[in-house]
Amino acid sequence: MKTISIAALAAALAAAVAVAVTRPGAAHGGSDPSTRTVTVEGTATARVVPDTATFTFGQETESTTAKGALAENAAHMRRVISALLRAGVAKDDIQTQDVSVYPRRNENNDVVGFSANGSVVATVRRLARAGAVVDAAVAAGADETSGPQFDRSSRSELTQKALREAFADARGKAEALAGEAGASLGAARRIEESAQAPEPVPLGVYRAALDSTPIEPGTQQSRATVTVTFSLA
Repeated sequence: MKTISIAALAAALAAAVAVAVTRPGAAHGGSDPSTRTVTVEGTATARVVPDTATFTFGQETESTTAKGALAENAAHMRRVISALLRAGVAKDDIQTQDVSVYPRRNENNDVVGFSANGSVVATVRRLARAGAVVDAAVAAGADETSGPQFDRSSRSELTQKALREAFADARGKAEALAGEAGASLGAARRIEESAQAPEPVPLGVYRAALDSTPIEPGTQQSRATVTVTFSLA
């Protein structure tokens, strides 16, 4: 017959008590109703019409010398810039993008002259004038035109609008689920968000004027997704 010492028995009882203390769930069972939550996802797309358009206008000139080609190009670009100013583009919205000069060669690789390129970027803040601005630049001699690149001067406002609408969508879903569960919706306990930058979306053709180049501004949109955890009461 084996003999168990009093010291060993006391140690075993102490270990059992320690395990019970670290596992309160085992003693009480179930979960605390006050911690009930519901997690939902809300999405939204906010749209807005762009309010600026950016164009690039360029001119290429040729001469027998590099200096001559560059001087002639500068004269042409000054006329283009003057035309942009008269068409209503602000001076601060006109920026030189490129000035370059390079030799022209024949089939024997001999230099037979020089070409110069110059270009400016113009930002039009009144879209109703965009077509007229393009026409004015071309009439002044611009033989290279690209654009428009549409943008919104207040991008952050569009993103914030999408986030607010996405949160409202999430709250609506949570309220519906809470009602079905016989509970009332509490405060938001956790929010995670993901928003995409504004991007162009085609719209109908926008005509700045009947006798001007037709300009299509379209709309910009920002998509937002939020994941929200609400408490339930």
